[in-house]
Amino acid sequence: MLTVDFARFPVDPGHRVLDLGCGGGRHAFALYRRGADVVALDLDEAELKDVAGMFAAMQEAGEAPAGSRAHAVRGSAYALPFADGSFDRVIAAEVLEHLPQDERAMAELFRVVAPGGLVAVTVPRWGPELVCWALSSAYHEVEGGHVRIYRGDELRRRLTRAGLTPVDRHHTHGLHAPYWWLKCAVGVDDASHPLVRAYHRLLVWDMVRRPWLTRVLERALDPVVGKSLVVYLRKEPVRAPA
Repeated sequence: MLTVDFARFPVDPGHRVLDLGCGGGRHAFALYRRGADVVALDLDEAELKDVAGMFAAMQEAGEAPAGSRAHAVRGSAYALPFADGSFDRVIAAEVLEHLPQDERAMAELFRVVAPGGLVAVTVPRWGPELVCWALSSAYHEVEGGHVRIYRGDELRRRLTRAGLTPVDRHHTHGLHAPYWWLKCAVGVDDASHPLVRAYHRLLVWDMVRRPWLTRVLERALDPVVGKSLVVYLRKEPVRAPA
């Protein structure tokens, strides 16, 4: 399940792309299939081991175009182990809401993207996230959990202060917000609840089959209750002196 829309965030073969806070690697794998030179970065060594294993399996299966490369790197969002302007594209999907010092991470996003490059930032949307927090403290009061809820205008202001220029935005995963409300209502860790299991089966079926009915329904729900806010930004090229 991808949160970033590659129609709005074009990635071409040969682009060097950082997936910051890659987690299980969903965006990193999609980038690799597009022929990018991918760096998947996270602090979690176990996650990175699985991501590296998947990269190797994809290469062996011929799922990535010739010439594309992919690496899993352990590192902190507060001090990225890369030189200034190292990447054509940077993705930070569902990361900033976990970071107490989010503006330090935003400054690093700005630093490592090349002038003229693009950044995609996704966070939980304010309204649906507020409902989750209200329904369950266990949803966010866990180690490494969410430390804040962003309003869209606040997120864009912070990223602008870091030096990036917002160019587009949208909401997505409208079918997923009710699922998380349900989980929070019955017990966020209770995966065995029959309603949770039934909704989860629906989401898996939708992701695998992508039927027209749920695609139309999600497009209608995204602007209203889309679970994620996605903001696309550019690092403006340095202008030569007149």
